Amino acid sequence: MSDCPHERSLASRLRLSVVRLNRRLRAQRTSTAISLTQVSALSTLHKCGALTPGQLAAKEGVQPPSMTRVIAALEELGYVERSPHPTDGRQAIVSLSESGLAYVHEAISAREAWLDRQLAELTGEERELLSRAAEIIDRMAGN
Repeated sequence: MSDCPHERSLASRLRLSVVRLNRRLRAQRTSTAISLTQVSALSTLHKCGALTPGQLAAKEGVQPPSMTRVIAALEELGYVERSPHPTDGRQAIVSLSESGLAYVHEAISAREAWLDRQLAELTGEERELLSRAAEIIDRMAGN
């Protein structure tokens, strides 16, 4: 990071803004029946498709035993399904069930509805600026 005070200030402001926005978006959860860790696992399966428990654990940055517990809880709720791995009998493949997919879509819709309401209060110029900023943030995040 640069030693320039202005850049440090921008980095700090951007970090805090992203954290605050994320906190507000998380608050739009439609259900607290599952933990944020479980929601994150569902979101990863939605984004990446079916994965082995080990792959899911790696993408989530948790240890496999922790992910095993998360998967078991989600399976009990009917949000994920396990199927045999096509080439490795010791492995399983975890995928979203129809209920899990519905939960993810509902959660996304609630968050986007809240965000749409916030964006509607901005001027066209502010929305265009945020659109450009979103592209830059995506690029910075490597997406």
